[in-house]
Amino acid sequence: MIIYGLKNCDTCRKALRSLPDATLVDVRADGVPDDVMARAFAQFGAALLNTRSTTWRGLDSQERDQDPLALIAAHPALMKRPLIDADGTLYLGWTKDVAAQVTAL
Repeated sequence: MIIYGLKNCDTCRKALRSLPDATLVDVRADGVPDDVMARAFAQFGAALLNTRSTTWRGLDSQERDQDPLALIAAHPALMKRPLIDADGTLYLGWTKDVAAQVTAL
């Protein structure tokens, strides 16, 4: 199981504590493989973009209008976190529902 997120993100740390066998991939340092990002965007669409982040608020309207995948590639902190890859099945965020589904695996 792979958790794509930020090592200093509280939500990612909660997920990692609950999933001790998972590996955290820091999206700022290592990025997300293109195929994983394409699958995530196909599954979650615009929800993959964290529009509540400080990074998002710092963008001007022209930048916000760019393709979401290009925005995330340029600003990895814009990706909603964590993105969890559990044997090919993707989960986004760390809500009670996601936590229950992933910990049951």
